[in-house]
Amino acid sequence: MRFAQEKIEGNSINAYASGRVTVNGETITASIILTPERIIRDRLPAVFNDMNAAHLEGLDQLEPEIILVGTGDTLRFPPAAWTAGYLASGIGVEIMDTAAACRTYNVLLSEDRRVAAALLIG
Repeated sequence: MRFAQEKIEGNSINAYASGRVTVNGETITASIILTPERIIRDRLPAVFNDMNAAHLEGLDQLEPEIILVGTGDTLRFPPAAWTAGYLASGIGVEIMDTAAACRTYNVLLSEDRRVAAALLIG
């Protein structure tokens, strides 16, 4: 799915399809962590079944007010313990399929919100 949007400052998502996401015109075929300032590669597994708590650790260092976790083509919920520390420190966490996470990321970015998205592509 392609996203129509006004000019947004920072890393924005132009399109998403199963197996790829387009950020600032660059097609990326691996899972990423995305913030308005950074694209972090080689930290997340391709699929949810290979994910563990360590993959989500340290996202608070990116100083988000909300973390989006895109779990791939299907919505899957990680154990609550994986995100409990963020919630306890006042950082919101939303779990959704990756297509929804991409749409939500762009909306939050357009509102100048401090967002980090962990997007599983596979």
